[in-house]
Amino acid sequence: MEISSETKFRVEFYDVDSMEVAWHGNYIKYMEVGRCALLDKIGYGYNEMKATGYVFPVTTLNVKYVRSLFFGKEYIIKSKLVEYENRLKIKYEIRDAVTNEICTKAESCQMAVKTPEMTSLFVCPAVFTDKVEKMLGGEKLD
Repeated sequence: MEISSETKFRVEFYDVDSMEVAWHGNYIKYMEVGRCALLDKIGYGYNEMKATGYVFPVTTLNVKYVRSLFFGKEYIIKSKLVEYENRLKIKYEIRDAVTNEICTKAESCQMAVKTPEMTSLFVCPAVFTDKVEKMLGGEKLD
């Protein structure tokens, strides 16, 4: 089974260079848009994390730039949960909203940290994993 979300976005003028190409660092912002949509779908967005006493800082990012993103064009970011028991691992694909061509492939990992102690955890808290497992209904992630 797959837990994923898709979010449409437009590359804005403030995100581009003089050639109207999205600056490479802004792709991380687009990933964040997709990650928030996925976590909200699971029912464990950043407000819920904070309310339950956890934060999930990003520990690694991997981005493969396949095709440039351009000012004024619309794209779709698909965010897919691929791991949730020991860390939060999400894969991303950014596609052109018109042609469906892949523009970017990426992956992020986050680890759970208990607040206010700021203690690193090596398993995700049950408050999160229980929500994922409820969505999975006994099935495993693809």
